[in-house]
Amino acid sequence: MVRWGMVIDLTKCAGCQTCTVACKVENALGPRIQRVTVVEKEIGTFPKVTRLYIPKRCMNCKDPQCVEVCPSGATEQREDGIVVINKDDCIGCRYCMMACPYNARMFRGVERSYFDSPSKWEQRRYPEHDVGVVDKCDFCAERVDQGLANGLKPGDDLDATPFCVFACISNAMEFGDLDDPDSKVSQLIKERGGFQLLPEMETDPSVYYLPRRQGDDEENTDE
Repeated sequence: MVRWGMVIDLTKCAGCQTCTVACKVENALGPRIQRVTVVEKEIGTFPKVTRLYIPKRCMNCKDPQCVEVCPSGATEQREDGIVVINKDDCIGCRYCMMACPYNARMFRGVERSYFDSPSKWEQRRYPEHDVGVVDKCDFCAERVDQGLANGLKPGDDLDATPFCVFACISNAMEFGDLDDPDSKVSQLIKERGGFQLLPEMETDPSVYYLPRRQGDDEENTDE
């Protein structure tokens, strides 16, 4: 069985927010709707201090708490592990937002535009999203599905891979099958000691992080 997941290398992430912007453009997300957030954390002790950047999104957990609490069944998990929201069934109760330990969901309460008069692009793309429903990252499930239908390989081919992965200017992200021990993501997790956020929540996230290599912080702060 395939289980799609992502690996993010904290050694490479520069905190540039390209993934955030790429996601908003690809998915036509308006103001205050942001599926990817880059958290900044200061580490070290003066004078050797540096910043750690941690890109966060929906973890598309293997055991998602959001699915359990959804009263309408709008949030569901696909066979490939991706957690999706059926916007037609979402009643906007936001129980899923309270249940998510990663604060990875947001509510689209009203229609907003970046301009006083919506641009032609906004007028064309914003109707793709309903008002009064919850939104989140779904690993660009539509791209993955269309790519597979065209014989492409997620993680290798652009049109079958989450857009943020290929947009990343430092190549900090990889996408692939976590259930395949020979996949690149599985090998990176094994070789680099990939870890999950909040493992104590027992949700088994499908997003792994690769820790900084030993000595990186000292090298960065000496410059």
